[in-house]
Amino acid sequence: MEVLLTMLEFLAALVLFFVLGLVSVIVLEAYRRRHNNAHVEAPAIFEDPKSLKQVPCPNIFDPAEKYLSLIIPAFNEEHRLPGALDETMNYLQQRVANDESFSYEVLIIDDGSRDGTKEVAFDFVKKYGVNNVRVILLGKNHGKGEAIRKGMLHSRGELLLMLDADGATKVTDLEKLENQIHAVARKDHHHGDSPAGEATFRTSDIPIVAFGSRAHLEEKALATRKWYRNFLMKGFHLVVLLAAGPGIRDTQCGFKMFTRSAARKLFTNIRLKRWCFDVELVFLCKWFGIPMLEISVNWSEIPGSKVNPLSIPNMLWELALMSVGYRTRIWKISS
Repeated sequence: MEVLLTMLEFLAALVLFFVLGLVSVIVLEAYRRRHNNAHVEAPAIFEDPKSLKQVPCPNIFDPAEKYLSLIIPAFNEEHRLPGALDETMNYLQQRVANDESFSYEVLIIDDGSRDGTKEVAFDFVKKYGVNNVRVILLGKNHGKGEAIRKGMLHSRGELLLMLDADGATKVTDLEKLENQIHAVARKDHHHGDSPAGEATFRTSDIPIVAFGSRAHLEEKALATRKWYRNFLMKGFHLVVLLAAGPGIRDTQCGFKMFTRSAARKLFTNIRLKRWCFDVELVFLCKWFGIPMLEISVNWSEIPGSKVNPLSIPNMLWELALMSVGYRTRIWKISS
């Protein structure tokens, strides 16, 4: 009996030692990343493929020069990117033809691709001009969160849309997000009957975020997925709920729209560079009191996803860092 008690005490001590060690590692890593929102190790570079000269980078704090910016992160996407860009550009060109006041830019962020992604992107710059299509080269792979952050901070739009390079969500669905943002902005803008207030009103000055959502497809997905994928998905949703709280059912859909004011607040503070930056966005929206809209979008599975079962531990690690970083105030939030 004494031997059994001794073994149990040893196991309890071992578990306690492991937990304390893990917590210490998380705290130390959160402290190391406390200035990650500066992201100085990945300067943004625009390059004109015709002249091979660098183009000056705009800043999110500059006045908007375009109505809509589309930010597309790309890592080894030479095969999926052309189809998605063709669909996107056809849609944008059609809107320009129908509305002369409509202006846009497409920012393709090459996140250290090792294939022909850069060449594919530059083909579109040559076709549509560097004023409408730009490529940001990060040099080496930093992660989807960092790629989107760079695109957001160097965009020129009043409204900024992030979308995936695979074209899984129909680009036409951006109008759903766009219309809802305008509706909420109008509702929240208390200008009364003053003509001057109406004249100075700009949606881009009101912080709002619209999250594209696949939550309406969840029942069908549960029926067709393997049991272990459903188990992992439900587990991840529970961890997200604990880390960021309720409010958005589908945090991971890669189709989100921000007003310029919202993007300025969020992407100057975001620290996570990879898959869980979406959850950090939800956390920061709540911190700043930014309205979050969740809007159903059309979505289809496209082969070649970068997410795999090995991504789950990395996601959990990032969620742990985020929770510790913000809740211990190691990660400071600037307004």
